Amino acid sequence: MKAVVANQLVKYLEDRGIKHIFGLCGHTNIAFLSALSKSTKIRFINVRHEQIAAHAADGYARVTKKASVVLSHLGPGLTNAATGVANAALDSIPMVVIAGDVPSHYFGKHPHQEVNLHADGAQWEIYRPFVKRAWRVDRPELLPEIIEKAFALAESGRPGPVLVDVPMDIFSKEIDVALFERLKHNAKTIQKPSIDDEVAAKIVKTLGEAKNPLLYVGGGIITADAATELKEFVDHMGIPVAHSLMGKGALPDDHPLTLGMTGFWGTKFINDKCLQADYVLGLATSFKEADCSSWYPEYTFSFPPTKLIHIDIDPSEIGRNFPVEIGAVADVKQALTVLNRVAKKLYPGGKKNQALEQEIAAYKKEFKASNKEVEESNSFPMSPQRILADVRAVLPRDAIITTDVGWNKNGVGQQFPIYEPGSFITPCGLATMGFGSPAALGAKIAAPDKVVVSLIGDGGFGQNPAVLATAAIEEIPAIFVIMNNRAFGTIAGLEKAHFGTTFGTVFERGGEPYSPDYAAIARAYGVDGVKIEKAEDFRPALEEAIKSNKPYVLDVTMLNNPVPTAGHWNIMDIYSPGKKVHHVSTN
Repeated sequence: MKAVVANQLVKYLEDRGIKHIFGLCGHTNIAFLSALSKSTKIRFINVRHEQIAAHAADGYARVTKKASVVLSHLGPGLTNAATGVANAALDSIPMVVIAGDVPSHYFGKHPHQEVNLHADGAQWEIYRPFVKRAWRVDRPELLPEIIEKAFALAESGRPGPVLVDVPMDIFSKEIDVALFERLKHNAKTIQKPSIDDEVAAKIVKTLGEAKNPLLYVGGGIITADAATELKEFVDHMGIPVAHSLMGKGALPDDHPLTLGMTGFWGTKFINDKCLQADYVLGLATSFKEADCSSWYPEYTFSFPPTKLIHIDIDPSEIGRNFPVEIGAVADVKQALTVLNRVAKKLYPGGKKNQALEQEIAAYKKEFKASNKEVEESNSFPMSPQRILADVRAVLPRDAIITTDVGWNKNGVGQQFPIYEPGSFITPCGLATMGFGSPAALGAKIAAPDKVVVSLIGDGGFGQNPAVLATAAIEEIPAIFVIMNNRAFGTIAGLEKAHFGTTFGTVFERGGEPYSPDYAAIARAYGVDGVKIEKAEDFRPALEEAIKSNKPYVLDVTMLNNPVPTAGHWNIMDIYSPGKKVHHVSTN
């Protein structure tokens, strides 16, 4: 029996458990949309820009820990989505992008909207630098096999996005239903690699005998759903934990052995603890530049004399930035399961370091006290520390926070406690401006019972304001807190510090600070919006937004003061060689 490819593809996605698809229409994908309109199991999240679709799908995948699905048109649709897909790629987020393409019988003729300046029928190659693999479906009977491979590759090994590029005529072809039916016999999850007991014993003994062992964890802990296993290992072995920006929340910030974020935006105490370690066990982390103070040995990590043990699913990460003494390619959840079993055998009573726990507690208390004045300040525009403190005070423990780039991302990483693994969603590898608000949509769709708040600058929110249309139409009750400093604030602070100007970085009109009224814009979209006029009004407004269970915008005018930095970033040496200059306030 034969049936139309588009109908069979929708049925395949339903059988696979796909509940949401994020995307935008185009003449190349409406055959698929028509088939999707008949589905009672998949909800199509319609957006106004493909970058919003990709970022929303990214946030959705981070919460569900399964591959999300993006539907795109060819040409400008595919290029619009590219930034969001690349962001997912650099943060190792599983995603399957299904894109329409020109009719297969028109390859070489340059039909409407085709990108073919260097090769015919080759728009899929645009994604090659950042997706795990890109397929062009040249014959309809190949689609079943390709779509199955696509999901398997997106979710296995180091997760990431893939592209399935479908010439529009293929959606409307008929093929034998048996080609899709046979896929039901294929396993939809693949067993992941682990480490053996011998390697685990070597690692555990090394850490157990070390003078100052330390765990350094990355976002892969969250992606692999390994936070429970991490906490079990930490509690048994009594080893402190530092983390990358993406690793924030892998161990709750109020755990007695959580040090905090390292690197440029890390504090001196945390960076010094990393420098003092004789052994570091790196778990599912890439040791990225900002997290490692541009790999300068005097700021965060110094390998050697510190020795490194590194476990990661991606062999290319082991030894990439630092030399390793023990390296193991494994899924971190599986590896920690073995490490826990072996640790309990080798050290049945566990290990404790009460003196270290007391030292960490004293540091956290001192750091909190150092921010007390600005966190409680009634000044207006508001201090960013006051905004973060009020948000944390209002939100439930398991609320999901999405951030964009700038003060909201860096300040949350440094100063905002995260208590539940996976409840902090941020763009790290690509650090994409405009990520935070669409990601909140995806996160809220994936976790409808949780409060979801996007902390985003006015520069970032201005990238994708049409996110409000989707929030309104789809009735997605995410809350958008716009930390509005009327500038690309972080870059303004850098330019001011190093070059004495803020040219091209601040928003002015007639020489005065300028910002649209984002609360009014929200109301125009049919979303509740409040412009905060004084500091005392912010917290009750946020409480009301949560209580409303509706999409909500809070436009909060904020001072453009830099996030304090204790680490280093090589760009400072490029701007101001031989000087110790970081950011400055532009207020």
